[in-house]
Amino acid sequence: MRHIYSCPLRWSDMDAFGHVNNVVFLRYLEEARIDFMFRLAPGDGSPSFSGGSVVARHEIDYVRPLVHRHAPVTIESWVTKIGAASLTIAYEIKDPDVTYVRASTVVVPFDLEAQRPRRISAEERSFLEEYMDDGMQGGAAAA
Repeated sequence: MRHIYSCPLRWSDMDAFGHVNNVVFLRYLEEARIDFMFRLAPGDGSPSFSGGSVVARHEIDYVRPLVHRHAPVTIESWVTKIGAASLTIAYEIKDPDVTYVRASTVVVPFDLEAQRPRRISAEERSFLEEYMDDGMQGGAAAA
């Protein structure tokens, strides 16, 4: 199963060449990741992922330029690895017939009060396993 996020494009996302700037894609990934991870937590009273998390690594393959338009772009997210104290989320930023970016992010749950990484809880692991898929065709997230 994949998490689907519809991401609006902003006029300010463009660079001097008329396409979405490479740095902006990190913001898009962040929006999709937050939308995905907080599906489990605060709304239902669960403490999962609400204590904080940090990004340990990003990897991005820019496949095609994305030009500004009014229609949103789709970001599909899924989990490729779950460790004791980290997880890897893979993404594709795409339209139905074209992929613009393939990426992955290593996320570490973080105890803000203690200021240190923490282990993934059983509830979090169960949620993440629903989105587990290691079958990706090439690109950054295949690593």
